[in-house]
Amino acid sequence: MENQHLEPMRHSCEHVLHQAMTDLYPGLKRAMGPPTEDGFYFDFDYDGKISEEDFPKIEKRMRELVNKDLPIVKKDITLLEAKDLFKDNPYKLDWVSKIEQEDGRATVYWTGNPQEKGSDVDLCKGPHVASTGKIGPFKLLSVAGAYWHGDEKNKMLTRIYGTCFPTKEELDGYLKMIEEAKKRDHRKLGRELELFTMNNEVGQGITVWLPNGSIIRREIEDYMVTEQIKLGFKHVYSPHIGQKSLWEKSGHWDLYREKMYSPMDVDGVEYLVKPMTCPMHIQSFEFRPKSYRDLPYRIAEIGSVYRYEQSGELAGLLRVRAFTQDDAHIFCTQDQAVDEFLSVFNFINKLYKMFGFKDYRIRLGIRSKKEKYLGEDELWNKAQEKAIEALKKSGSDYFISEGDAAFYGPKADFLIKDALGREWQCGTVQIDFMLPERFGLKYVDHDGKEKVPVMIHRAPLGSLERFLAILIEHYAGAFPLWLAPVQAIVLPISDKHNEYGKKIVDELIRSGIRTGFDQEPERIGKKIRIATLQKIPYMIIIGDKEVNEGSVSVRTREGKDIGTTKITEFIQTLKNNH
Repeated sequence: MENQHLEPMRHSCEHVLHQAMTDLYPGLKRAMGPPTEDGFYFDFDYDGKISEEDFPKIEKRMRELVNKDLPIVKKDITLLEAKDLFKDNPYKLDWVSKIEQEDGRATVYWTGNPQEKGSDVDLCKGPHVASTGKIGPFKLLSVAGAYWHGDEKNKMLTRIYGTCFPTKEELDGYLKMIEEAKKRDHRKLGRELELFTMNNEVGQGITVWLPNGSIIRREIEDYMVTEQIKLGFKHVYSPHIGQKSLWEKSGHWDLYREKMYSPMDVDGVEYLVKPMTCPMHIQSFEFRPKSYRDLPYRIAEIGSVYRYEQSGELAGLLRVRAFTQDDAHIFCTQDQAVDEFLSVFNFINKLYKMFGFKDYRIRLGIRSKKEKYLGEDELWNKAQEKAIEALKKSGSDYFISEGDAAFYGPKADFLIKDALGREWQCGTVQIDFMLPERFGLKYVDHDGKEKVPVMIHRAPLGSLERFLAILIEHYAGAFPLWLAPVQAIVLPISDKHNEYGKKIVDELIRSGIRTGFDQEPERIGKKIRIATLQKIPYMIIIGDKEVNEGSVSVRTREGKDIGTTKITEFIQTLKNNH
């Protein structure tokens, strides 16, 4: 959250929301409600139904509490006091037990004077503003379901999302962006443009690519392969399953098991569908002995992986259970690690510009003391030093985030901004001293001694599914020419122009232009509207004049009339713009 004043204000607004809800809906049990990058949310348990139609009533009560300018008072209490204060709320008692396990003290915040009737109290770490009058303009946005602690084995609660800003202008700007985001929603456009489909018959979180979406995906894959070959990568294919023992050796089974699918029995041996390609690519390195002359050894794969995501976390292409990574692994010496890291940064920078993203920053994830990781401190420190050295050399804007490391090493994630200014996590590059040790990887160095290589994990786009979702919303479905599923469509004004139109179609296709042909007996105005809604870059209109002159009239999806030209000249223009 870039504006640090927003967090306490939004957190306080959320407290006002749950006080208003408690006032309006007797019997409601509050669960939790943190501030977020875009606002706040509040989870609660209530037997009745609450919908967006109730928002005006709730917002009215919230405004009353804000206008009272009630003090927001912090107080440290003992765990015994906390248990007594929240004895009727199982969700708060759950939080108290977690605090007890961490050997901490409970903190509560009162909205209103604690000694006065009608004041409200909640278990919370803060921070908050001094009083409700310091809360800026707010708006409740939507209602959703949410499992307690995000675990689908727990009870489904109701969640209300809202937002709050210092000024009405900022709030109005955000609400306008939300409306635009709804128009750009990749799930909506994915259906309208026939890019992909998902249904429960195939399985939740599993994508079926339709012809139009498959064209975009293939163009991206071809571009990636071509560019990676230039950088010295060799491409491989790896199987979709492997023996469980492979994932035990890699550490995934111990530290990543919650994201992996259950083993399957094959001739008495347990196999797993792969969540990552790392152990498979290690087999390529191990295939024959390596010396320092073979390093860096760079291998890449556009391969599918499978991870279990809870159903409540699935979100179109943004969060799926089966996805395709533009994955690669670089095996190199310690002396080569920084330069290889930098090379990856440069490649990712080139990629993002190619796809129209101009603004990004890097989050360097490092270890958290609260979580379990592979390896010794010495190896972690060495990996972290290399990652920071590379980041400093790159001159990139980065920040450090504790707890966002991979379980085997520090992880640099690329956060890009789209056309609406929203930030998305995409590519990642990770430096790993652990897996080479666990698999006993060796190479012979200049001095004839065996040494352990460094392993760099790298996925510039992250996953093709997620990246395509971001592209759809970034472009609002109007893809640049090289990605557009149909680049041009021929629109005859009447049936008598179909024969000439077919010749134009054939010539375009022979020239490598992805071309559509609308022969429906509709008025030309309707054909143009349909092609515009399909966001096809160019419309080629054929009438008497064009047939007589052996020409074509060209119009863009933006409504610009390019005029009449020879088809050969138009084809050359498209190739120049490709």
